[in-house]
Amino acid sequence: MSKSEQKFRGIPLVKSGTKYQTDVGFSAIKNGVKHRLDAEPVPRGDKPSWLRAKMPGGKGYSDVRNIVHKHRLSTVCEESMCPNIGECWNAGTATIMVLGSVCTRACRFCAVDTGNPKGWLDYEEPMNTGKAVQLMGLKYVVITSVDRDDLPDGGASHYANCVREIKRLNPETAVEALTPDFNGVEQHVELVVDSGVEVFAQNVETVKRLTHPVRDPRAGYEQTINVLRHAKHHRPDVLTKTSLMLGLGERDSEIMRTMDDLRAAKVDILTLGQYLRPTPNHLAVERYVTPDEFDAYRIEGLERGFIEVVAGPMVRSSYRAEQVLQKNNVGLAV
Repeated sequence: MSKSEQKFRGIPLVKSGTKYQTDVGFSAIKNGVKHRLDAEPVPRGDKPSWLRAKMPGGKGYSDVRNIVHKHRLSTVCEESMCPNIGECWNAGTATIMVLGSVCTRACRFCAVDTGNPKGWLDYEEPMNTGKAVQLMGLKYVVITSVDRDDLPDGGASHYANCVREIKRLNPETAVEALTPDFNGVEQHVELVVDSGVEVFAQNVETVKRLTHPVRDPRAGYEQTINVLRHAKHHRPDVLTKTSLMLGLGERDSEIMRTMDDLRAAKVDILTLGQYLRPTPNHLAVERYVTPDEFDAYRIEGLERGFIEVVAGPMVRSSYRAEQVLQKNNVGLAV
């Protein structure tokens, strides 16, 4: 459960990095990574000016928040502490997170809670997701999810049911699926790709050398690329997409190599954004990438044949996702 929802329901806040009992009866770690006694505090006031985001607020923000909470939905906007939540929710868009809000993996960059849901599912979630999209009047929606290694198919069938219910109630709405890797099982990937999505996404997150320790040991650089390759091979008409965080210690040559590997798998769309440390228990930021550097990386990607490369300090995988095909860096280049 997100901090804002806890406040909304009057539930005491759980300290980051500590274990707590969820409202459906299993334990989880708040913000995904256990508290470390040697954790260095997140520095305050030293971020560059281009990384300042407005505090969330406004009627649009409140309306989306109320719809999300009324239908018991999780959003990656809240759960991952996204800095763009105010901008996106005021524009009437949200990235809905299905399969619950507790992930079975513990990536060291991610603030989503981690634990073992032991097979728990909200079987009303597909219906509630479809209704929420209908109420928000969305023409484009991003559906993402936690990893669910506790389920036989990694949650693929439930995920596909959510997409199908969105399409049933909102036939004109385009759906982007930002999925787990389903442990690389191709049949499970196909369940989501065949559910009616226009875009299939799975994030590579970082360059090959830094995959571990940045990502959970069950994730993998090649595994993600193979998932994207198979999705494109299975349904060439579905766009494929991935995202890369910068500022974790990667070298320019490694970024270029990652782009080449993704293009070899026929990935269509790439997003590049600045990694920001969510809590003192997470990985530290190694460098702040400048806007000019992001512009240069975007040009490199376009020259390699991506349909679009969305690049900027505040860019996240689903940021302004509905504008990607306008090919103007989702308005950041205007």
